[in-house]
Amino acid sequence: MAERDQNRHLQAKVIMSYDANAAYNSGTPGQGAPGAGVPAGQGYGGQGFGGAPRGAASPDDLSLPLYGASFGQAVKRFFKNYVNFKGRASRSEYWFAALFVFLLLLIPGILSGIGAAQTLSAAAGSIDPATGQMNSVAAGGGSVLSMIGGTLSTLIGLALFIPQLAISWRRLHDANLAGPFWFLGLIPFVGGIILIVLMVLPSKPEGQRFDV
Repeated sequence: MAERDQNRHLQAKVIMSYDANAAYNSGTPGQGAPGAGVPAGQGYGGQGFGGAPRGAASPDDLSLPLYGASFGQAVKRFFKNYVNFKGRASRSEYWFAALFVFLLLLIPGILSGIGAAQTLSAAAGSIDPATGQMNSVAAGGGSVLSMIGGTLSTLIGLALFIPQLAISWRRLHDANLAGPFWFLGLIPFVGGIILIVLMVLPSKPEGQRFDV
């Protein structure tokens, strides 16, 4: 009798173990751990926050971060999530968007630089060979270029400030940090360095608590 009860107990443990393993590798989004049943890109972990962070299976899914996003995908999602401060953003999304903004500001920056160089050259005593006088045309042209470059930079900066802030907020969420950590970047002298460090932090499954 005792031997029969022991066998039943062992069978029950085997069944429980099988069911647990089946659920563990079921492939249900937000559950289980790496296994053959887990769809690519969806990750695992769920509310238990185990394993890898859950990501979007499609670039069109804006409810989850897109890990391994390409430059074009990151820029597209950057604008689609223009004022979205909820959810998370992957490192590839953030840094490709940052590269896009840098490239966008590059031409106005070059114009401003050329204009400033021309103005300084004229102010330093550039002489027009034809008249023997200071070349005011060079100074005037430099001022115009500087004004155009500065105006374009200001307009682009204002237009992209909110989406840049939003994607930074979501990137912090992906690293399991609250969005207001962004304000550490305003600390004089060291704020920029702090913000860069925060933006390169790896994704954490615990950041899924910020998902909507």
